[in-house]
Amino acid sequence: MTNARSAFLSARSFAAAGALLAGTLLAGSDAARADGRLEAKYTLTVGSVELGRGSIVVEAGDAAYEITGAARVTGVLRAVSSGKGVAASRGALSGGKMVPRIYAMNAEADGKAETARIAIAGGAVKEMDVEPPLKPVPDRVPLTPDTLQNIIDPMSGAFIYLPGTADLLSAAACDRSIPVFDGRQRYDLKLSFLRTEKVKTEGYAGPAVVCGVRYSPIAGHRPTRSTVKYMEENKDMQVWLVPVAGTRLLAPFKVSVATMIGTAVLAASSFETQEKSGTVPVSAPRP
Repeated sequence: MTNARSAFLSARSFAAAGALLAGTLLAGSDAARADGRLEAKYTLTVGSVELGRGSIVVEAGDAAYEITGAARVTGVLRAVSSGKGVAASRGALSGGKMVPRIYAMNAEADGKAETARIAIAGGAVKEMDVEPPLKPVPDRVPLTPDTLQNIIDPMSGAFIYLPGTADLLSAAACDRSIPVFDGRQRYDLKLSFLRTEKVKTEGYAGPAVVCGVRYSPIAGHRPTRSTVKYMEENKDMQVWLVPVAGTRLLAPFKVSVATMIGTAVLAASSFETQEKSGTVPVSAPRP
């Protein structure tokens, strides 16, 4: 079941689990002037076996966004392991891209806690507090100031911002490399256009753009580890993206990742998105 738990954590990072911390982590910030709102719930399975559930709330305006989410272990995995996580991210929509300002995460697995709080300015890490700290092992690729430039946090990195007038559900959505830093690892997620197709769940029925995904580690990882090698060589990763109403954002509707024990699928069980106006506070979702 160790591999199953790893699959849960890997898929969770793809979909950017976390959120109950929004009220405290983003305290003192101005509420987003919301043009669009998304409330979604997700279920993680490997084969037909449920391993976890998550939820996410997004508020986005013409110049700012807030993302909050939560995830927890469920199903048969609860018999041998426990895990839950919450996270939040806030930033600006500027210069044709998402510009995160603060990211915070709190996770717990089998009684062991892990936290991260990252302040970002101009695309670079300004302040960072990660517990427990990375162990200084000889084969780890070191994190350097150069590798922490022009980065995006994993919550923001789960979304695509496509400014201008291009069709949101086109190849343009997948034409990008996402430079993610989660407090421990710096890696690129390289997207490529595959197709568009119809998707359906509670709250949404319509088109999605499907992107292939490749993982490219940059720093903070250990190249000799089998899991790193497997993910770096993994050509069987895809993400289905759906527009957030009233915005130029696309949100993950489904994520499929081949693992050593089968294909892990994180799929929306509900996807409620609506165009809004006025100041709307973010409320913490429940998985």
